Amino acid sequence: MSYEPRELERKWQDRWEDGGRYEADPDGEDEDATFVTVPYPYPSGGMHVGHVRTYTVPDVYARYRRLQGDNVLFPIAWHVTGTPIVGAVNRLQKGEEDQISVLRDTYNVPESKLHDLETPMGFARYFLENHYKKNMKSLGLSIDWRREFTTNDDRYSKFIEWQYQTLRERGLLENDLHPVKYCTEEENPVTTHDLAEGEEAEEQNYTLVKFRRGDTVVPMATLRPETVRGVTNAYINPDAEYVEAEVDGERWLVSHDAVQKLVLQARDVEILERFTGDALVGERVENPVTGEDVLVLPAGFVDADNATGVVMSVPAHSPDDWVALEEAKADEERMREYGIDPAEVREIEPKSIIDVEGYGVFPARDAVEEYGIESSDDPALEDATQDVYNREFHAGHMKDMYDEFAGDLVEDVRERFADAYEEAGVFDSMYEFSEEVVCRCGGDVEVAKQETWFLRYNDEDWKAKAREVVANLDATPENTRDQFYHTIDWLKQWPCIRNFGLGTRLPWDDDFVIEPLSDSTIYMSYYTVAHRIQDIPAEDLTPEFFDALFYGADAVEDAPERAVELHEEWDYWYPVDYRFSANDLISNHLTFYLFHHAELFDEPNWPQGTTIMGMGLLEGQKMSSSKGHVVLPENAIEKYGADTVRFFLLNSAEPWQDFDWRADEVENTKNQLARFHERAREIIDADVPEERPDLKRIDRWLLSKLQDAVREATEAMDGFETRKASQAAFYGFQDHMKWYRKRTSLDRPGAAWTRREVLRTRVRLLAPIVPFLANELHEDLTGVPAEDATWPEPDTEFESARIETEESLVKSLVEDVRDIVDVTGTDPDEVRVFTAANWKQTVFDEVAETGPDVGAVMGTVMQHESLRERGNEVNDLVQELVADVRGRSDEEIETLRETDETEVYEAAAGFLAREFDANVAVIPEDEADAEKASQAVPFRPAILLD
Repeated sequence: MSYEPRELERKWQDRWEDGGRYEADPDGEDEDATFVTVPYPYPSGGMHVGHVRTYTVPDVYARYRRLQGDNVLFPIAWHVTGTPIVGAVNRLQKGEEDQISVLRDTYNVPESKLHDLETPMGFARYFLENHYKKNMKSLGLSIDWRREFTTNDDRYSKFIEWQYQTLRERGLLENDLHPVKYCTEEENPVTTHDLAEGEEAEEQNYTLVKFRRGDTVVPMATLRPETVRGVTNAYINPDAEYVEAEVDGERWLVSHDAVQKLVLQARDVEILERFTGDALVGERVENPVTGEDVLVLPAGFVDADNATGVVMSVPAHSPDDWVALEEAKADEERMREYGIDPAEVREIEPKSIIDVEGYGVFPARDAVEEYGIESSDDPALEDATQDVYNREFHAGHMKDMYDEFAGDLVEDVRERFADAYEEAGVFDSMYEFSEEVVCRCGGDVEVAKQETWFLRYNDEDWKAKAREVVANLDATPENTRDQFYHTIDWLKQWPCIRNFGLGTRLPWDDDFVIEPLSDSTIYMSYYTVAHRIQDIPAEDLTPEFFDALFYGADAVEDAPERAVELHEEWDYWYPVDYRFSANDLISNHLTFYLFHHAELFDEPNWPQGTTIMGMGLLEGQKMSSSKGHVVLPENAIEKYGADTVRFFLLNSAEPWQDFDWRADEVENTKNQLARFHERAREIIDADVPEERPDLKRIDRWLLSKLQDAVREATEAMDGFETRKASQAAFYGFQDHMKWYRKRTSLDRPGAAWTRREVLRTRVRLLAPIVPFLANELHEDLTGVPAEDATWPEPDTEFESARIETEESLVKSLVEDVRDIVDVTGTDPDEVRVFTAANWKQTVFDEVAETGPDVGAVMGTVMQHESLRERGNEVNDLVQELVADVRGRSDEEIETLRETDETEVYEAAAGFLAREFDANVAVIPEDEADAEKASQAVPFRPAILLD
């Protein structure tokens, strides 16, 4: 019977769906409940193979725990909150070719169906039904589909309303002006998930130093306000558009681009005059801290769209300013073009204001020389500048001209210095991003200050609870624990509302929608009752209802009976045992998840564990839907089979590592599964005695290796190491099977029984990873699917370290002989194997007893009179054996001490003779007359080919 993966997989898919196989309900007699979750998909586009691993890893663990006897809940839902879907619909409605191309060419949306996507929920429904849900079923994900919902369902919204009313009552929501990411196209706050570019951009709070030209303020933005005493000149872009405007009652000169930013940041702005930047070139402006006039020079490198569009220059402490000033001094023709006397520029001298160890008077000059920078085009200039900034910040001390701040570390003084001068009215501030930020709708995103509701993640008591969750969390991999702590430390207020979009309205102000990262923090608790709550009218889902549901009958007076009933189901499943998610979500969603659970639920119901997943590459390149550089699951499944797709993704890397989808390797995986299926069918169809026959030593070796595989796979599955588990159960054991087939006749009853026992165990080990194939083979073999059996446990009867060690000696001998044959190109008629002399075995025993310390071993060995006579020969052997022992376990060393090496090789002589088509003689060194025999070392015999 040939391996037809899709035929086999469709059969099992239908069988699972028809029988409701993975519908999980509380079992009063079963206390081993396991609840696993994964972030619900956001169907703003189709599913690709990168998503497949995200949802398959938790499925593997869910299947594993079921085999362990647990009652397992693995649910899924659909996240539609926010604006990305709305933005995608808008782009479709506008007929944007890029959007239509992605839908039609990347995700295969038929032309006739495009009109169905012209409403937000029509768009979402198309992708969740035709991509996510369809593919998840094809992949065999063991999901309880009764519990699915979308995040704009009326009942779910009631649940979110309860959450936010509760947080507000507890003082963890506040209303105030707050900087937010703001899409200028949609005129709406956005979050990271809404961005097409600049997801890693930081909101930087610039200090504005209020230089003056007469009555006009010329604010210059800096992240290093403490360097204001080192300013020697300023730069402006002569070709960009600038304005004079009244800003909060003062007359300011800024770039035209800065006006919108200032307005967005709650400034009162009225433009009075427009002009190009050359109007200020050659003018002098007054430094408000030193009172000195500085010259304004022309510079094309000034970005008028960054901050105010006018920048101050501190050449002593900024390598890019040093290079720019030197180039300005050299470009006399350009200076004259703008009416500037080149002599004035040449007179500009750097001012040293910070002492830092490792640099001279002018750190910028030293760094430029160190990096070998000759022009402003040198890419190393950015590194040099960052190097100086970092070293001055952490180790720089302010010089004497800073009065009360003199001698202070920059790191300690920066904030105090800026605050002092802002209080005096000579500094101001504005926000700017560290890089360009673009919304998925295509609009520019700027920092805006808005009156908004935000979550108080800066509340120290709340932070303390979140840290406690992390301290008790089973974090996989372990190093993610520090990432959680880091995120908790830097989190401040988080704006949690939008002006529009899909989702739940703010309960006390329905002009606003709760944003996506804020309505997806405790939805795992909703899964526990999602299918039961559908028959309750939405209007009955009051805050009191949810109080009773989550906190029990005593939480409210006259608790609704239905809520009390649902509390039992929630209590059965909670807490979440493991949440599987992407590494980049630690900095937002996953940490929010911990915060909200810490506040809204008692400690016994806090999250128990997280497993983080890496990213996916396609043929070595980052996947990109917009560029069509993706693999659609439906195509991969039809071509290779769902088990192949699963197996490749789970075996190519551990979940937290990045994987690389390569078509040739996926094809090879399919072929390997086909070969496994073929050999399994041979075993299933063979005559096997019902009772265990007499087993030979090689049978017991294979069965012993099987117990090793069970232990290793179990340990790996407990640690979410899917690659290690699949290697133990599949690839590693394939090598054992290959060796076994060489070593014995498969027609023996003992061999037939052994192979059947091995297959029965291996398909159960593989059942979480390749469930279709494993269930099919196990049912054909035993009469029941693998998932109705149990996870294997090691059988101590078949464990034998001695047999495994002895067989490893035979394997090593075969490899050594084959290496000699390959190197010499010979076809021997006879293979002579010389085992080490007795005195060498004595030395080995002393090494094993004393340990890998050459000096200590020699001290013991030399107490043997017969060994003292051998002098350097013994010393050389000790060093060789010490190196050998270091690579072996204590158990293996002890087993070797009890092993008769000559007997092992003699027992394998017939096999060796067949393997090399030659006579084989095993000769102890003490009985040999060949000089080669002297090269024998314990458990590494000398070999001579004739």
